[in-house]
Amino acid sequence: MDSKSPFKWRHFAPDIILWGVRWYCLYPISYRQLEEMMCERGVEVDHCTLYRWMQKYAPEIDKRCRPHLQLTNDSWRVDETYIKVKGKDRYLYRAVDSDGNTLDFLLSAKRDAQAAQRFFRKALKAAHTQSPRVITVDKNAADPKAIDELKKKEELSEQVELRQNKYLNNIVEQDHRGIKRLVKPGMGFGSFNTARRTMKGYEIMNMLRKGQVVGVEKGDVLARTVFVSQIFGMAA
Repeated sequence: MDSKSPFKWRHFAPDIILWGVRWYCLYPISYRQLEEMMCERGVEVDHCTLYRWMQKYAPEIDKRCRPHLQLTNDSWRVDETYIKVKGKDRYLYRAVDSDGNTLDFLLSAKRDAQAAQRFFRKALKAAHTQSPRVITVDKNAADPKAIDELKKKEELSEQVELRQNKYLNNIVEQDHRGIKRLVKPGMGFGSFNTARRTMKGYEIMNMLRKGQVVGVEKGDVLARTVFVSQIFGMAA
C-alpha cells in the first residue's frame, strides 16, 4: 500500500471506505448486513468489496493509530480465548492493564509456551506499554514457562511478579466478550491471514472506543470518527 496515497485507484471516496471499515470493526454485523445498511444510505457497494476494504485498511488503521495510544499501567492481565478459523480453534492471546486498557493481542495457531513467549515479546515491544511490575495469568501451565524463559534471556526483569489467579483475571475475560461478539456474525474465518487482519481492526477500534487514544475520550463517537479521518490525512 502506498502510505501517501492509500486510496489510490479506489472507486469509492476515502470517507466512504473508512465509514464501512469502522462500522464493521465496531458493530456485530456481517458483510451482507453492512451492504444493506450502506445501501439504505445511498451507497451501493457489494459485500465482497467490503471484505476487501476490511482486509486492506483494518491493518492500516491499526498501524496509524498505535503512535497515538496512551501509556498503559504496569499491572498486566493476560488470557487467551478461542477463535474459529476454517472450523478449527485458534487462540487469541490478549492482555489488558488493571484499568481495562488493552496492551496487545496475538492470534496463534497453538496454545503453548512458544506462542505465549511470542505474545509477551510483542506486548513488551509495543510503544504504549510499560514493562510489567506484575503479570496475572490463569492456570495455563504454558504462561509460567514462557515468563521463566523470558527472564532467563533477560527480556523480562527478574523482579516481575507472576500471579496465577483466575478471579483477578476477570477483567480480561470480560474484555474478551467485546471481541467475541464481533466475530460471531461472521461465523468464523476462512483463513488464518483473514482472521489476523480482521482482528487488528477489531482490537484497535476497541481501543479507540475505550478512550485509549490521546485526544479521543471514551464514548466520544464524533471524535473517534474525526481521528480516523485525520490519521489518513483527510479533513475532519
